[in-house]
Amino acid sequence: MKNILKGQEQADQWEETMFLYEAALKKMVLKAELMNEEFTHRYRYNPIEHIKSRLKTADSIVRKLKLDGYEVTIENMNSRLSDIAGVRIICSYTSDIYQIADMISRQEDITVLYVKDFIKHPKPNGYKSYHMVVSVPIYLSDMKKDVRVEVQIRSVAMDFWASLEHKIAYKFEGDAPEELWRDLKSCADMVDMLDNKMYSLNEAILAITEKREAERRKQEAEQA
Repeated sequence: MKNILKGQEQADQWEETMFLYEAALKKMVLKAELMNEEFTHRYRYNPIEHIKSRLKTADSIVRKLKLDGYEVTIENMNSRLSDIAGVRIICSYTSDIYQIADMISRQEDITVLYVKDFIKHPKPNGYKSYHMVVSVPIYLSDMKKDVRVEVQIRSVAMDFWASLEHKIAYKFEGDAPEELWRDLKSCADMVDMLDNKMYSLNEAILAITEKREAERRKQEAEQA
């Protein structure tokens, strides 16, 4: 933080800035929770398994700005970084991911700034996720501030792979042996197959359930 703060005025500015990011984070998490509750209430189905959120630390912000070649200032952190506030939404299936993304984009008080679809276009190492950077309005007592939040939407299987890949990359500081990256890519392909297989299995279960329910209603109608 000392690389950003130079005097009490900037210290106050830092605290207000992080307060805004935290407020935007809470707002996005609440929206995701309400979406899930709506699905559960209306359709007896919850597309979201769980929700994670985090704020970048001061050290992480400084490191990212320097890595990207920018001067370490509060102005640059607000204008150059889009992932200071991050929400990760973990869904059951890939189809749920796009449904949640569509619901977020249709929120009247949310502006989608840009999207990176790493599901249709995976990274070379096999990473898959749906990324949205959105602008969230935060209403203060005397003004409105628009704050950026990065939203990552993944399936359970995608999140499992990404979490392990991150740990491995961190241990090797990005310099892991080539054969390890090949194995990780192979695991990503297996995760993709698992995602598709579990979705097909769920569709089959739903079809059987609907058929049995239709037969039950038919029998009840015949006996009436």
